[in-house]
Amino acid sequence: MTISEQHSPVALITGASGGLGLLTSLALAEAGFYVLASMRELSKKDNLIEKAREKGVEANIACVGLNVTHQDDINTLIPDIIKQYGAIDVLINNAGYAAGGFTEELPLEDWRRQFETNVFGLIAVTKAVLPYMRERRRGTILNLSSISGRVALPGLAPYSASKYAVEGFSEALRLEMLPYGVHVVLIEPGSYQTDIWSKGMDHFNIDGDSPYKEEGDTLMRIVSHIAETAGDPKEVARLIVKMAQDDHPDLRSPVGKSVKTITRLKNVLPWKWLERVILKKVSPRK
Repeated sequence: MTISEQHSPVALITGASGGLGLLTSLALAEAGFYVLASMRELSKKDNLIEKAREKGVEANIACVGLNVTHQDDINTLIPDIIKQYGAIDVLINNAGYAAGGFTEELPLEDWRRQFETNVFGLIAVTKAVLPYMRERRRGTILNLSSISGRVALPGLAPYSASKYAVEGFSEALRLEMLPYGVHVVLIEPGSYQTDIWSKGMDHFNIDGDSPYKEEGDTLMRIVSHIAETAGDPKEVARLIVKMAQDDHPDLRSPVGKSVKTITRLKNVLPWKWLERVILKKVSPRK
């Protein structure tokens, strides 16, 4: 299909095989976008295709292979998309995971893997798309951040650090690209029922003799409670679609229970007050 044969805006999303990426792909297709749903393993596309068929939007979704940590994949895919479809109107950088553990005990390789996907992968895909959006003087880039990119918690330092990096990158990039008509948006979800925590925390094992044993057990109870009580991620998918359709979107789009309240409190309250509250919840020693 060439751009002359289809008139729907083209959206490229990373990490689309499951969770929020899958839901967003479906929501974009229902909203009239032609969705290029990219995923690291194309063998995992069946669930998305089945759900797209159920909703009657299968023709609006094409699954493509992309590992955001492999530059060769990016160098091949992005020009191919431009050649076939003429443009990428919206880029949704969704691929990512949450690594958990206490800093002293986490191998440096775990930190590097976290940043390779959540930060450098996101930057690499964005850099590949930017020249085409700049030349057209049109486009929207939606970067999936998190409340963890505004407020950090103990035991989640790699994830929070990666999301703080995404926040800073997106602020700078927005200022670089606005003169060219390209908008950069941060989507900042709170806690939702996706598999990001189960995937990231499945290796969160604290040895019995670890000095962080009590804190680790408390953190796992909190994460389990979040997983059971978190909101419906379709709310985030709807927000992404709304921002993708907005001609002049704001930089930040927080979403989720208490997210706006938490960020406002951090901005106005003394840090010592906040750390007392956080440590009271997560640290049995405090």
